[in-house]
Amino acid sequence: MIDLKKNYKRQALGVSLAIAGIAFVLSLGSQVLAQSTSEPTNEVVSATSDFDYGTGVDRIIKGTEKWTHNGDKNDHDIAPLKFLNGIWESTGISKIFSEKGAPQKTEANDADYEPSKVNNEPKETVNELRGVLMDSNSNDEQLSEVIEKASNHTKDWGTAPGWQSFLMMAIGFLIVYLGAGRGFEPLLLIPIGFGTILVNAVGAGMGNLPDGMLAIIYKAGVGNEFFPMLIFMGIGAMTDFGPLIANPKTALLGGAAQFGVFFTLFGVAVLNLLGLNYNIMQACAIAIIGGADGPTSIYVSGKLAPELMAVIAVAAYSYMALVPMIQPPIMKLLTTKKQRMIHMDNPRVVPKAEKVLFPMMLLLLTILLLPPAAPLIGCLAFGNFVKESGAAARLSKTMENELMNIVSILLSLGVGSQMTPEKIIKGESVGIIVLGLLAFAIATAAGVCMAHIMNLFMPKGKKINPLIGSAGVSAVPMAARVAHKVAQGDDPTNFILMNAMGPNVSGVIGTAIAAGVFIATYGGF
Repeated sequence: MIDLKKNYKRQALGVSLAIAGIAFVLSLGSQVLAQSTSEPTNEVVSATSDFDYGTGVDRIIKGTEKWTHNGDKNDHDIAPLKFLNGIWESTGISKIFSEKGAPQKTEANDADYEPSKVNNEPKETVNELRGVLMDSNSNDEQLSEVIEKASNHTKDWGTAPGWQSFLMMAIGFLIVYLGAGRGFEPLLLIPIGFGTILVNAVGAGMGNLPDGMLAIIYKAGVGNEFFPMLIFMGIGAMTDFGPLIANPKTALLGGAAQFGVFFTLFGVAVLNLLGLNYNIMQACAIAIIGGADGPTSIYVSGKLAPELMAVIAVAAYSYMALVPMIQPPIMKLLTTKKQRMIHMDNPRVVPKAEKVLFPMMLLLLTILLLPPAAPLIGCLAFGNFVKESGAAARLSKTMENELMNIVSILLSLGVGSQMTPEKIIKGESVGIIVLGLLAFAIATAAGVCMAHIMNLFMPKGKKINPLIGSAGVSAVPMAARVAHKVAQGDDPTNFILMNAMGPNVSGVIGTAIAAGVFIATYGGF
């Protein structure tokens, strides 16, 4: 009997070890609890059964005859050694080292591989769905079949080895550190980093359809235009177009920044000469990264190159977050200290009527001249009109706060969920990242160079600071802040933030227009 007053812990430990020892002995002896000569009782299995259920603790319980585990049909018994082995096999460490990976299907290793079919299947599915919807004789069953086909269309990326998943987890932790420890766009990088870590946790299944949380997020809003549209509503509600309205010529700087987008479109041909294979639609989706606009990049890739959406989204958001690191060296290289010290007058105060009319006129012109850009511009104009009109303050506050924050979290987690080794660690993905960086650098340089050209025609005393040209990319308001910070590095009394916001917000419009041009030109292929 256990003495509750003395040596309780020691006696309890002894009893526990004794019980564990007895259980271990029982698991090793298959004839301990049942005699080999006796017939099985009716509680386990009927005597008329031809199946050999065995005896002892290793016997197969009725109803588990077809159970298998790792191909072992006899792996039914309750044995501590097998239990402990199963625990080890279920750990992430074991899965990382045991996952061998499978190669992606290519023409060399798969006789049924057809590149043209892989590239055209999404468009064929969309056309088939459109035909069913327009056919008045089609029934619900036909519609369900086409929708199921469309929802199940995925690119076969193959399976990566476990050590590559571990490498991607390390990259995820690095992204979290850059966001939380170094302050590089924490609202974006922290959820992207955690999404990367969670999706690469081998055995967790968070990126597996249909029940993985990250897979659900991606399929619900990232893999289509839903989340990008909501983000543009929030951007519109947060944006003040006053600096652009007050100084319309700064729109030229935002337009010049799009040069990087179109230059990279044709620069893709260089990588094709090096052995990579990008078609024109994929080139358009890659080039839009130069606008430093994550939602627009997702929107364009979803329309033109859905198979590349994961890498493009990651590259676009990564470069948006790294604006403070990428832009300053380019800005300083293309300007002198004297040019960076140019002071500019603050923009005039814009009346409310002009601010209210601006989004409506912008939307009307887009619908008349470039309808494919209307979804992006329309959501932007909607959010901005609600803000400037003041008639629905609750909606405006919701779009710029709660809605924007929630969608940003989900969108960033969805982007991080695509950071898997089979999608990232490959030649085409590296090419996309390099081209995206090139597009972003050229866009920054083009904006600064356009400011120099404009100064040739500006009267003395009205020169513009060329640093604001770098804000022509769509990273609002980060690019404008970076330009302001670089200017204050040479002259702490130089305040160009509001002047830089003009090309910055025009860059948002310019990138959306560039996206519309790409979709209008190649969307019908």
